[in-house]
Amino acid sequence: MMPEAPRIYPTFRFRNAAAMIAWLERAFGFTTHAKYMDGDKVAHAELAFGSSMIMCGDDREDAYGELVGKPSAQGGRSLYIAVDDADAMFARAKAAGAVIEEGLTDRDYGSREFICRDPEGNLWCFGTWWPKVTDKT
Repeated sequence: MMPEAPRIYPTFRFRNAAAMIAWLERAFGFTTHAKYMDGDKVAHAELAFGSSMIMCGDDREDAYGELVGKPSAQGGRSLYIAVDDADAMFARAKAAGAVIEEGLTDRDYGSREFICRDPEGNLWCFGTWWPKVTDKT
C-alpha cells in the first residue's frame, strides 16, 4: 500500500513572499513545487521539504488575510521540521543568516535540535525527533 500524502500543510503570509521563498530554499533546502503570481505578488506557493510541504503567499487584504492577520512576531507559534542531520541543517541555516535562538542541543528524549528565526521573524525548530503515524506509542 502506498503511503498516504500529508494532510497538514502549515501556511504563511509573508511581507515579501518572493524574497522569503528564495531564502527558505537557500537556508533550509525547500524547493518550489508551485508558484502562482498576481502581478508582482505571490498569490500562492507550495514549497516542498522531503515528503512534506508548506504553503505561502504575500500578505494582502482579503478575506483570508483578515482571518489569519498580518505577519508579526507570531507569538506562541512555531514550526518543527524533522531532519536526518541537525548539524548540517544548523550550518546551512546559520550561513544563510538565520537568527539562532537556541544552538544545537541534545534533548533527553533523543533528539538533536536547534531553533532559529527567518528574516521575517518566524520561528523554525529543526530536530532529529521524527515521530511517524505508523509508530506505536
